[in-house]
Amino acid sequence: MKKISKKTGKGGLGQLTIPIIAIALLFLFNLIRDPSFFLIEVTQNNYGNNVLSGNLISIINGASELAILAMGMTLVTAACGGQDISVGAAAAIAGSVFVKVLKSAPSIGGGVVLGAFVSACIVAMLFGSFNGTLVAVFKIQPMIATLILYTCGRSIAYWINGGATPTVDSKIITSIGGFIPGIPIPTPVLIVIAMALLFKLLFHFTSLELFTQSVGINESAARLNGINPTFIKLLSFIILGVCVSVSGTIGVSRLGLINHETLLLDIEMDTILAVAIGGNNLGGGRFKISGSIIGAYVIQMLTITLYAMKVSSTDVKAYKAIVIILLVVIGSPVVKEKFGRFVNRIKSSKTEVKGGAQEQ
Repeated sequence: MKKISKKTGKGGLGQLTIPIIAIALLFLFNLIRDPSFFLIEVTQNNYGNNVLSGNLISIINGASELAILAMGMTLVTAACGGQDISVGAAAAIAGSVFVKVLKSAPSIGGGVVLGAFVSACIVAMLFGSFNGTLVAVFKIQPMIATLILYTCGRSIAYWINGGATPTVDSKIITSIGGFIPGIPIPTPVLIVIAMALLFKLLFHFTSLELFTQSVGINESAARLNGINPTFIKLLSFIILGVCVSVSGTIGVSRLGLINHETLLLDIEMDTILAVAIGGNNLGGGRFKISGSIIGAYVIQMLTITLYAMKVSSTDVKAYKAIVIILLVVIGSPVVKEKFGRFVNRIKSSKTEVKGGAQEQ
């Protein structure tokens, strides 16, 4: 019987190998194409603060919402064996609630911003619960279940603010979407780090990671071992709801307004691709949050690279699709297994050669 390493997975190929190779190739390509691509400078923003700028900063900053959504999507994928295609629409709803609460206050202070975020978070979790109930209780395939919110979500966001696109003028909101005075690193990047640490602590102090993987690998076996698959699936959608509210808040804070039609538009497919590029099985089971985060930065780095090469915005999606298809195929279970067998054969042949040399 073939032995499979816990660390490397099927055939001995590490789960993070593909995303790491992908981002390394993009680094190498840009280094050859234009070494100045990696130049980081300290400049002054419109508010007179010293901040970091450059393509690398644009990559890690621009991918913030995508990276956060990818964290939550990874849990849903692992537990349910499917994906939530409504995250962009749900983020528009959360962003609309965030702005609605802010505009209803006489002045925007720290307490009001916190209250607005909590309100957005609760609403996003409720919609996540709705999606999760359809999947976990009624056994509807995730992509079909979330198609409902994908279809009507932006209309709901439109109704929340009466069809208007209100602006929000506040130093706190500007800091959330840009830079905190005295800190040169973009605030969205710090939020991504905070979210990653929260997931790390959640997995460390609870058995959620083990339970999620168990349900995704074999739901019947997980139930026999005392795990409630319905609760785990529902919880994964609720956690994704939290990620949605954070991403929606960042998106609103970047622009200082809510536009239900454009906020995180088409981010659903990029989120699923980030999970896939991260080496996670889209059919459920084993997962790595870190792989999905790297996958998000791979997608953003590819986008910035294409723009730096003067590729028109209309052609960027086509080029991205070609590269991402290659990455997903290379990272597929079939290719991983065949590559793992190839590596094992090389190792076996080297062992035989050494053994023969020692006998002589």
